[in-house]
Amino acid sequence: MIPRLTAGSPRLQHQIKFILEVDKAKGILRSTHVSAADRRENDGEHAWHVALIALVLAEYAPPGTDLLRVIAMLLLHDIVEIDAGDVNVYDAEARVGQPARERRAADRIYGLLPSEQGLEFRKLWEDFEARESPEARFAASIDRLQPLLLNHHTQGATWRDREVTRAQVLAVNAHIADGSQELWELARAVIDDAREHGYLKG
Repeated sequence: MIPRLTAGSPRLQHQIKFILEVDKAKGILRSTHVSAADRRENDGEHAWHVALIALVLAEYAPPGTDLLRVIAMLLLHDIVEIDAGDVNVYDAEARVGQPARERRAADRIYGLLPSEQGLEFRKLWEDFEARESPEARFAASIDRLQPLLLNHHTQGATWRDREVTRAQVLAVNAHIADGSQELWELARAVIDDAREHGYLKG
């Protein structure tokens, strides 16, 4: 039986419930392999890694970008996968219905928080998904750059399993350019190098 926390204010109890719930992200496996190529990363590791990448590469964000908002989006955006699961970006069939599943998950998981905080976090998630603000576009570019770099480093571990082509990778990652032209130039170079080394087909 899961113990129920009764210490602290009702607000703090709601926040602790959310904190414990999102720990489940550590159990959601993604398609991308870690750099050692010996296993797949989980959502908790991914969130940490992309937040750190945003911190390191902040100078490539558009001028005036709110980095704290970017990092918040990167930490929050995948927790819906606790309910909805992770779906590979190259699996079109599995992605059918995923937006609806993620919205239901957002309702439940962000709903664990005190109402105004849950609404604030939900809006950050929605902004990330819509990619309308400079922060969301930069966060989305980082979110796509990370698996690209790991796939190249692992000699296409995920790409080779699914026989992914250069054209598919270019299409999936094209919105990196919306967040940072310099990072898109890097991504293009990484993709071309992967094709030259046979990590990608086509």
